[in-house]
This record gives sequence, C-alpha cells and structure tokens, in this order.
Amino acid sequence: MTVLFVDGWFGPDPGDWQELWSRDLPGSARVVQDDWNTPERGAWVRRLDEAVAGCAEPPVLVAHSLGVLTVAHWAAGAQAANTRAVDTRTAVGGRVVRGALLVTPADVEHNPDPAIRGFAPLPTATLPFPAVLAASSTDRWMTPERAKHFADAWGARLVDLGEVGHLTVAEGPGTWPQGRDLLDSLLPH
Repeated sequence: MTVLFVDGWFGPDPGDWQELWSRDLPGSARVVQDDWNTPERGAWVRRLDEAVAGCAEPPVLVAHSLGVLTVAHWAAGAQAANTRAVDTRTAVGGRVVRGALLVTPADVEHNPDPAIRGFAPLPTATLPFPAVLAASSTDRWMTPERAKHFADAWGARLVDLGEVGHLTVAEGPGTWPQGRDLLDSLLPH
C-alpha cells in the first residue's frame, strides 16, 4: 500500500509525525516541492499530481496544513477537468486515490499570511474519495467552526483531536498514535 505524504509550508520537519510514520510504512513517499518557503499553488498542485501518477498503486494521501489545501485544490481542479471518471468516489483527473487523511488544515482565508495567500479561496467541492479531516480545538491556523465547515463541504468525516495545536514537532505529538488509527481506518484490510 502506498501512503503519500503531502507536507505543508516549509516542508518536512525532522522528527515530525509524518517522518516517523514513513519509517514504519514500506512504500510510503513524500511529495517534494521545489520551493517550500514560498509556496505557489499551481506548482504545488502539479507536484502532487506527478507524485500520485508515479505511484505503482492508488495511494492514500496524508496531508498536513498547507498540504491539505494542496490536496483540495488538486481534487477540485482535476474534477472540473475530468467528466469521464469511472468511479467518481476515487478517480481524480484519471488518477485513483484510495482516501485522504487531512490533518489540521490551514485556513488561508482567515489567516491571510501574504506568503500563502495564493491558496485562497479554499475549494468547497466534495472530494471524490473517502476522507477524514482531523482538526484541533487549539489550532492557530483554523478554528473548529471552520474545520467543520470544510469537512462538511468536502464530505470528510470530522474528528476533533482536542487541544493539540497545529501538530508540529514543537507541539510534541511524537508518533501521534491517534492519527495512525485514523490512517489505518483508510487503509484496506
């Protein structure tokens, strides 16, 4: 099973939960962006598309922060261009994705940092694959109310993680076992 990690702004952080998970998940990979510090939506979406296309089998996406928005924009853009999907639950622009774990998305509409403003507006199209949106009640980047709004719009199951901040290394989630349980719910058994 391929698990494809879609990191957020500033990219992989040594010792983050994504890195720890990827060590334990054979065949997993991380989307590599050309510019982690000055993200450009079109470039990030293209890199995600290339990474999905390069997977030997349909991946499960694990996205964090701005990576969640990358996934949402990728799915919305591909859906608009693709009218012949065989399986509308999973096909995106001819690519198949098994599901997505969307972790603490960044609300660039209400936290408009100039460096990431290009990711606004946030897509509100229903995702064509099963998804779980894991939100924090103390995330500086998205309120619980906005997380619920996007979970509803995207057709994602909303999971309230409690007071875990934005789930960065500095906030100390370690291997984040609760998240692994959420990922396991999206993997085939």
